[in-house]
Amino acid sequence: MWWNKHQNFDANLGISEQLNALHSNGINLTIDELLPYQGKASLLNLAPKKALHGHLSGNYLARTKGRGMEFDEVRHYQTGDDIRAIDWRVTARTGETHTKLFKEEVERPVLIATDLGQSMFFGSKLLFKSVQAAHIAALVAWHAKKRGDRVGGLVFNELDHQELKPRSRQNGVLHYLHALDELHLQGLEHWQQDNPTSNDYFIENCNRLRQLARPGSLVYLITDGNHFDEQVLLPLTQISRVCELVICQISDPLESELPDSQHKTSVAVTDGKVKQQLTLGDKKAAERYQQKAQMLSQLKQHMYQKAGARFISFSAGSSIEHQLKSGVESWIR
Repeated sequence: MWWNKHQNFDANLGISEQLNALHSNGINLTIDELLPYQGKASLLNLAPKKALHGHLSGNYLARTKGRGMEFDEVRHYQTGDDIRAIDWRVTARTGETHTKLFKEEVERPVLIATDLGQSMFFGSKLLFKSVQAAHIAALVAWHAKKRGDRVGGLVFNELDHQELKPRSRQNGVLHYLHALDELHLQGLEHWQQDNPTSNDYFIENCNRLRQLARPGSLVYLITDGNHFDEQVLLPLTQISRVCELVICQISDPLESELPDSQHKTSVAVTDGKVKQQLTLGDKKAAERYQQKAQMLSQLKQHMYQKAGARFISFSAGSSIEHQLKSGVESWIR
């Protein structure tokens, strides 16, 4: 893996100053660097983008109509309507019996599935993709808590996974953050041992996520998308039919294009599966590399769309706060 802590990117601060601001070294993960996102929860907006299905009480409007907290409309009384909902003012004015209809409010559990597989342990500028994934998961969790939603989900890698039932209040968030910390440490040690990987863990956890996702839930899947294939589409498509599915893809700048170099330099990189040598400073090689990266990115986006998911792209090369303030929401597909 190529790791360079001395390159500047799109912010005024240098790499060391940015890492200090994030309370991170870019490789390891600590609870201390996830707690500050509680104060940054306003960076996100988890308002539902589509009507929800469900019959629970809470803060979101469902398609169903009944006695609830949000007035919807008045219509002519029909046999079977609740007489307590009769609108006597409209009835008196029109001479015909009318009844009030309400949109039922539903509670929306927020499930966060964070992929901490070996391909996520890569970084060329600021953070490992795995660390950035944990930061995004923390931001989503704190925002959900601020809205009064219950927070739960999955944290998984090749060796293990933790299922966290949705909980309300701060306990749900802290439970999830500790799972991130624990499995990130396990995954980092596994990555350092240079063990082989497979797609099986990703498929298995997507299937488990489908079982955990109740209709009306908001489901975030945070991953680099490197393990997406046709088998993964089935459980994710099933999720998106009854839930709002958002895929946050984490990428590293080096995965999109090779850095500039005045001289030809050979560097060793790995994606967690394959080790290879790249030559910097070769214009034709850089063009081929970029074209291949664009084709792979388009393929991933096509799969996300096929699964019925919203898609947000994040880079591990800058803080998520910087990206969100720069308008990353405009990248939603």
